[in-house]
Amino acid sequence: MTDIAERARTLTQQRRPFVHATVVRAQEPTSARAGDAAVILDDGSIEGFVGGQCAESSVRSAALDTLRDGQTLLLRVLPDSSADFPETPGALVVVNPCHSGGAIEIFLRPVLPAPVLRLVGSTPISDAVATLAGFLDLEVVRGESFEGATAAVVAGLGKGEEAAIRQALDAGVGFIALVASRRRGAAVLDGLGLSDEERARVHTPAGVDIGARTPQEIALSIMAEVVRAIRVDGLAAPVGGQPPAAPPTAIDPICGMTVVIGPDAIAAGGHYFCGTGCRTAFLARA
Repeated sequence: MTDIAERARTLTQQRRPFVHATVVRAQEPTSARAGDAAVILDDGSIEGFVGGQCAESSVRSAALDTLRDGQTLLLRVLPDSSADFPETPGALVVVNPCHSGGAIEIFLRPVLPAPVLRLVGSTPISDAVATLAGFLDLEVVRGESFEGATAAVVAGLGKGEEAAIRQALDAGVGFIALVASRRRGAAVLDGLGLSDEERARVHTPAGVDIGARTPQEIALSIMAEVVRAIRVDGLAAPVGGQPPAAPPTAIDPICGMTVVIGPDAIAAGGHYFCGTGCRTAFLARA
């Protein structure tokens, strides 16, 4: 468990998405025990232990789904007969025909990199935005590059705005907030000669209209718009920062389970298997 916790911390520092899986309940006969843990990487590989090979196949598939929607999930891996295992409302139930006969529940928690906010400008408003964004657990960056940024706030108040907007658009930033009056903001965008698609990604005047006056109030209105873009509109994912695509899958010809075709997939004769037992049975009858 300690090794998995350390691995999770390392992956978080590397900004690599993963799923932290923990066995919360197990009913014999099963090799997993409550407290067993693993991390599932975005390529489908599993580090740690949350059950045998058959259970891992179901865990891998469900974990990759949580990376795409960002929601936690309680996964129940049950044998064909599971009448004695207590019900758990809201859980995803997977019937495992080749399971050992026990049942397990595994809590899957996706851990996604914090959104990156690229901040432009050295003004009271930009400082207030940085403070509030940090409180909201966004990673605030003031460097030169816009690569990997989820959103950008340009608060230079007339200094370097055009160049910053152009760089952010070229880097694929999905949401760009320009702090300016409606008239000046429109003039800046007109001068850049943007396409309709590019102009739709730049929001000016920045922020939700709450009658803000102070730098702190303006920052609140800006961050409300940024959070809405990230959580509701889905406009803020940077190029290369989209959730992982659904991996290819295959049907185990022996037990009928869906198998994720990944780096740890078990294959033979052009088929994929949930575990070595099904592969052995397939080769024996071939």
